[in-house]
Amino acid sequence: MSHRVTLIPGDGVGPEITEATRRVIEATGVSIEWEEAIAGEAVFKAGNSSGVPQETVDSIARTGVALKGPLGTPIGF
Repeated sequence: MSHRVTLIPGDGVGPEITEATRRVIEATGVSIEWEEAIAGEAVFKAGNSSGVPQETVDSIARTGVALKGPLGTPIGF
């Protein structure tokens, strides 16, 4: 059985953290289908004031779970 998980790499060190976390989870032998999505700094810069596009919200609704790295905010970048 495979589990679907939304993966939001994040900003700054986020991609490194989520990649390391993903490797640890995969080492358990659990079969996971990662559905990568975006949120944070790039979304804010693209003009979306929520920082989370609808596609990401939809992915989380589909999978029921998300692994998210740290995200920048308009104040933090």
